[in-house]
Amino acid sequence: MASKNDLLETFRALPLFSQCTDDELRFIDSMADEVSVSAGRELIRQGELGREFVVIEDGEALVERNGTEIARLGPGDYFGELALLDDHVRNATVRAVTDVMVQVIDRRAFQTLLEDMPGLARNLLTGTARRLSDLDREVSELRERYES
Repeated sequence: MASKNDLLETFRALPLFSQCTDDELRFIDSMADEVSVSAGRELIRQGELGREFVVIEDGEALVERNGTEIARLGPGDYFGELALLDDHVRNATVRAVTDVMVQVIDRRAFQTLLEDMPGLARNLLTGTARRLSDLDREVSELRERYES
């Protein structure tokens, strides 16, 4: 079992939490559950109601939408925030490619963290904006190929 200092360093190494103070990291730790998931298992399923936010600590996961791979995720990547922010069903399935270790934060804890930690909310917003920008660029590229 990792010591509390090791766990704080693990959180700090994740980009989403890199600017957090030790007190904020301890608060996040109090809200998160560390979960080990075996290779091949689903972490979330497309179409289901979102109940948690997940940060990958170690390992690799595959993101599929309608059965098609759309991304690969690794340490520091996270998912599940959109369904929690806007009460939507999951827009993709995420499956463990390797054994993964994740930090899971439920809906209530996620809302508490966003309300109590503006820096975390800002990092999350920045990451979401980056994803939307990447998606917009991909759509534009596909549109150009289709129209050519």
